[in-house]
Amino acid sequence: MSRSASSRANRRGEAPPSPEPLPAPALDSHTHLDIVLGERPADGEHGEWASDAAVDAEIAAAEAVGIPRLVQVGVDVASSRWSAELAARHPNVLAAVALHPNEAGQGKAEGQWLDTALAEIDRLAALPRVRAVGETGLDRFRTGPEGWAAQEASFRAHIRIAKEHGVALVIHDRDAHEEILRVLEDEGAPEHTVFHCFSGDAVFARACVERGYVLSFAGTLTFGNAAYLREAAALTPPGQLLVETDSPFLTPMPHRGRPNSSRLVPHTVRVLAEVTGTDLAELCGHLTRTAERVFGSWEKDD
Repeated sequence: MSRSASSRANRRGEAPPSPEPLPAPALDSHTHLDIVLGERPADGEHGEWASDAAVDAEIAAAEAVGIPRLVQVGVDVASSRWSAELAARHPNVLAAVALHPNEAGQGKAEGQWLDTALAEIDRLAALPRVRAVGETGLDRFRTGPEGWAAQEASFRAHIRIAKEHGVALVIHDRDAHEEILRVLEDEGAPEHTVFHCFSGDAVFARACVERGYVLSFAGTLTFGNAAYLREAAALTPPGQLLVETDSPFLTPMPHRGRPNSSRLVPHTVRVLAEVTGTDLAELCGHLTRTAERVFGSWEKDD
């Protein structure tokens, strides 16, 4: 299934109700509001973006349950531009910009196309409300071996862009744990490196924690078959933890299979508090401080 097709599948069904608000503010460190609310065709080339009113309502719903900070993440040039524009106008939002590894691993991601796309990501990464380069990385699940060299070249370029602009690196890692660590060691990781939707076990979590990386847990943490993720979260220091939705994907329990959105983060935060044995309000404080250390302040300079 293409990313566009899967995005449509994740919007089927009735939206879940909002959960009880958190006792203190937290955040969604990785969301795709353009996919949650907009329409993206099968070719992935153009999109009908959501209206400002619809986006503002979605952000307000998240704020109402204690999620006033969002990181809107691009996956190609068009969505990265949209993300940067949203962050520029909305005080609750910061942006991350990149070519998704599956985008980079397509046949067209060669030569001049890739160079031109990366040049635009480089330009966007310099904008004041763009605080991360990502999601970039390696995906050995959806991209076959014929695309791996292009993926790795793109990943290396994104690492250099993040370091040049002094922003965080947000990593997509699917079935590529050791390869990701190898590339980060080769290139030298940026000061702030986040494993988005962390998918490793306790052994891999320890390897990441030892290197100072931040692990961001999504709704998968709440799934019944994800004991290995809960083990990984339990050993991660509070200062290296983040939480996210990856909406519209990975909807947390008890709403798995229904559309995901930032206002559902509290479900994951509550499970994370149980797993780590941390008071819920205290955990929210840790998550907020880690987010501001990694991404900077959400405060707008008027």
